[in-house]
Amino acid sequence: MNMQEAAERADVILDAVLDEIQPSVRWVHGPTTTGVCDVTRRRTVMTIVSADRRGSFLGLVDRFWQKSAYKIKAVNDDADVPAIFAQTKDGFGVSLIVGGEGQVFFEVDSPCVRESDVADPVAEPSGPNYAGAEVIPRPNVHSDFWSAGAP
Repeated sequence: MNMQEAAERADVILDAVLDEIQPSVRWVHGPTTTGVCDVTRRRTVMTIVSADRRGSFLGLVDRFWQKSAYKIKAVNDDADVPAIFAQTKDGFGVSLIVGGEGQVFFEVDSPCVRESDVADPVAEPSGPNYAGAEVIPRPNVHSDFWSAGAP
């Protein structure tokens, strides 16, 4: 597997988890980065996930990853910045991290692969397009479910 193939595999992993989230959330691509022999793909959720809904969101992702036979490597149960870190059977690291203002970040890191060029992701983001922006803003898309103030 080369870096481009690893990036495409990472995109499949990201598509799968985002497709599993119902009601759906709006997301945008984060930066793709490459190392000496690895590639990382990122997606940022633009839907506001309230503190009251955060546990449900993380639980949904955790159950999906376990159902997908991912090994849960670590869970950070901090109320403000919770996170889940897992690994696929083929060695890809997957993570969900909640950052400032409850913004959710998904990241997939490949194992070491052959060096190659890496193209931009082809999936169209479901949220506002911030291509070329220096910074992705905080979540700004309201969801009647995920943004609700109470469970």
